[in-house]
Amino acid sequence: MMLPPIEELKTALEQLLPGVSLSVDGHALVVTPKDLEPVCQCLKETERFGLDYLANLTAVDYPPDRMDVVYHLCSMAQKHGPVTVRVSLPRANPVIASVTPIWRGAEFQEREVYDLYGVRFEGHPDLRRILMWEGFVGHPMRKDYVPEDQNAPEAA
Repeated sequence: MMLPPIEELKTALEQLLPGVSLSVDGHALVVTPKDLEPVCQCLKETERFGLDYLANLTAVDYPPDRMDVVYHLCSMAQKHGPVTVRVSLPRANPVIASVTPIWRGAEFQEREVYDLYGVRFEGHPDLRRILMWEGFVGHPMRKDYVPEDQNAPEAA
């Protein structure tokens, strides 16, 4: 069974989940932060969609005020996808629910986005840095990150 086009997917989700706020931007399904969990659960558990695999989870920084978390979902069983789901967050305080309870494979990907972009995933089982060391200041994938000069002499 093939996935419906993104506009039809949006309509189907709105019928299955009354009250959710969805829109389409290009080939992405845009979801509000509060609706992420029910939408993802529905995309995974509804037989018609069966998006049982989180292929990728990343972030995109849009200074000065927005950061998006982007999810690419596929069905291994039905061999279709990907479906792109995007959530916009305020850059000053990017917090969103963890999808680790839905797709276990999100655990390390959320840790990477937390480490490199500063997005906090509420409900994550072990949210800590994965690439940078504890005590590292900043988030190196943010567009305003300024790397310190590792070769500069230390101030006395």
